[in-house]
Amino acid sequence: MTSILLITPPFTQLNTPYPATAYLMGFLDTKDIPASQMDLGIEVILELFTAARLAEVFEQARPLVQGEVKSSELTSVASDVRQQLSDSATVPLSHLRQPLSDAPPHHLTPNARRIYALRAEYLATIEPVIAFLQGKQPTLAHQIAGENFLPQASRFDQLEELDYAFGSMGHQDKAKHLATLYLEDLSDFIVECVDPDFGFSRYAERIGRSANSFDELYAKLQAPPTFIDRITLEVLERKLEDSLQRAVAQSPIENHQSRIENPEAAVAKSNIANRESRIAYPLVCFSVPFPGNLYSAFRCAQWLKTNYPGITTAMGGGFANTELRSVSDARVFEFFDYITLDDGELPIELLYEHCLKTSNTPAFAPLKRTFHLEDGQVTYNDFSLRKDYRQSAVGTPDYSGLPLDRYISVIEVANPMHSLWSDGRWNKLTMAHGCYWGKCTFCDVSLDYIGNYQPVQATMLVDRMEELIAQTGENGFHFVDEAAPPALMRDLALEIIRRNLRLTWWTNIRFEKSFTPDLCRLLQASGCIAVSGGLEVASDRLLDLIQKGVTVEQVARVTGAFTDAGIMVHSYLMYGYPTQTVQETVDSLEMVRQLFQAGVIQSGFWHQFALTAHSPVGLDPDAYGITPHYQPITFANNDVQFTDSTGIDHDKFSFGLKKSLFNYMHGMCFDFPLQEWFDFRIPKTNISPDYIAGCLEYEDESLSRSTARVVWVGGEPEYHKSADGGLEISLFDRRDTDTILLTETQGTWLLTLLDRTGDRSAKLITLGELRADYEAALAAFEDFWFSEAMDMVRSYGLLVV
Repeated sequence: MTSILLITPPFTQLNTPYPATAYLMGFLDTKDIPASQMDLGIEVILELFTAARLAEVFEQARPLVQGEVKSSELTSVASDVRQQLSDSATVPLSHLRQPLSDAPPHHLTPNARRIYALRAEYLATIEPVIAFLQGKQPTLAHQIAGENFLPQASRFDQLEELDYAFGSMGHQDKAKHLATLYLEDLSDFIVECVDPDFGFSRYAERIGRSANSFDELYAKLQAPPTFIDRITLEVLERKLEDSLQRAVAQSPIENHQSRIENPEAAVAKSNIANRESRIAYPLVCFSVPFPGNLYSAFRCAQWLKTNYPGITTAMGGGFANTELRSVSDARVFEFFDYITLDDGELPIELLYEHCLKTSNTPAFAPLKRTFHLEDGQVTYNDFSLRKDYRQSAVGTPDYSGLPLDRYISVIEVANPMHSLWSDGRWNKLTMAHGCYWGKCTFCDVSLDYIGNYQPVQATMLVDRMEELIAQTGENGFHFVDEAAPPALMRDLALEIIRRNLRLTWWTNIRFEKSFTPDLCRLLQASGCIAVSGGLEVASDRLLDLIQKGVTVEQVARVTGAFTDAGIMVHSYLMYGYPTQTVQETVDSLEMVRQLFQAGVIQSGFWHQFALTAHSPVGLDPDAYGITPHYQPITFANNDVQFTDSTGIDHDKFSFGLKKSLFNYMHGMCFDFPLQEWFDFRIPKTNISPDYIAGCLEYEDESLSRSTARVVWVGGEPEYHKSADGGLEISLFDRRDTDTILLTETQGTWLLTLLDRTGDRSAKLITLGELRADYEAALAAFEDFWFSEAMDMVRSYGLLVV
């Protein structure tokens, strides 16, 4: 019988599982601890977007649409719709053609009225669209892309603006984008007419954002479940009941005869016994990564405590790790018996041993970084002397039990980098726990998930990648590191190439100088397609204040190296950092404009600086010229409101920054004056119009890196003697062929070099060793290295990494 159920509550991603429960499953596998997992978010989405459930949505909204109630008074009127629909595979027309009331609608937008009027179209198309986004009906792309198949509401208003993008998108991508707009229209309808807290990647997020007090969330949990809540709880109940039935069917053999003689009575008796203790999953653990998952986690835990009183509930995950480190409100523990912090492997193992493993477990046991109630008071139990597991010992993520073939791929924005987050299914892994840099002043560097840096060996990483490919059938990987270490990325790429694997992967980085053009080309050769990293505020003064460890010039060169290698670049951009002036905001925008115009960044996102309690700025606000507005903390503590000594209203820049970026991402409006993006006066930029272009002109410094390794990733060369006694060497890569002419001595030396550095089983030589070998046999190495022939060889794959 399964002992632990791991749940990701609604909502995170539509296209791929959030990896936390898979990480824990992989660890529990190494300990032979029985466990199961579910992504409740995707299960609810797939349940909601069916014809039957969507009919309930429209019926739920009908009184509001027809003016029978105001939006603030909307109550559930569709509780029996599902029962009426359950006996039919099609939706009765009576549910589609309700007579309209003479009463005028209240507080309803024309957009919602349009969607309601087209409800028959939505009900007819919803299930084919979901199947298409799951990859099950690819031929439907032709109809969807024709723009006369799907009903259209306000989200489609942007189509004319995006027509230019479709020229470079195939039918599949264009259809995915249109289908995404269609789902977003339905989401808008649900938010306006049924449940204002709904969102595809979050639910009731506002309540979870730095809820210093538990009062608001507790009050919402005392209200009746919402429409989305009811679906969530029904899906959860099915999971538990299915497991309960399996437990009954697998009960001990000595009860087999009684079940045969009186099967109904035996099942009833067994069910009663099980329901008394509710032991389908004695321990249910919720991984809550974001504020948008918090409310649903509490609602599910509340329902479990009411209906399955024998179950022990626990919460962990990113939200707890950052926000709940100071929780003291005992009411929280009406819902969760335990809340764990930081790495979950050892805490969940200790909970298993404490709660489930033996019947004579003491009432109090030493746990690891775990809150619970003791004599009615919140207690932080960190009394276990056991040490956390190293990353090498936590196992390979285990995605078993998750509906990998049912996730839906969406394309929200016609930008290839943006689509990586929402399109396609990715196996998620981590190269290193924590951040190897760990200095950025806006980041939670004092917390374990940043400060505890532990890299994983490249060979072990690729072992895990191969295991995941065998397990999931997918060969795409998203490394979810805070910032992947360049040296480990190099070793990972070399190991992938050594094993001759064909993979696709991407990750998060720092734009540091270690990413040379050759290293970027090596990463691309191993399957890296994209990187994302923080430029933050494109001002050297502020980058120094942030302790980012980079300059704008360096960022330009690194992003240029990635782009030249064929790797897409996404940049996280920041405004409103403490002491930032209006001039610095304008100059930062100009830097961003030039970076996009130069083509070295393909995607970006502006976010306003947020002060967190655990960051260096939050821990020493006086040093950064801000005054925090602290609140009494009994529940969540992370985001802190503050006043900047500059007195600048940074909020007013938000729209202009994001609008300009949207256009730059699509290759437009580079010639617009920066003033064009703002409806208030801004100063002229102080940045030279060719500043970034100048940054991209720099000398090749590869020869100074004598300890760097040399590797050949090109094809096997061919050669023959030329008429003048030299060697003609033909070079090949995946796209091109070229020929170089060298003396026989130089050519022989080069062929030996390419054979040696292309041997995947041989130890790689360093550039210093290479130079010494050439100069011992021939002449001055520098002239040869920078010759036109060697430039060609290097362009075909002789890399110094």
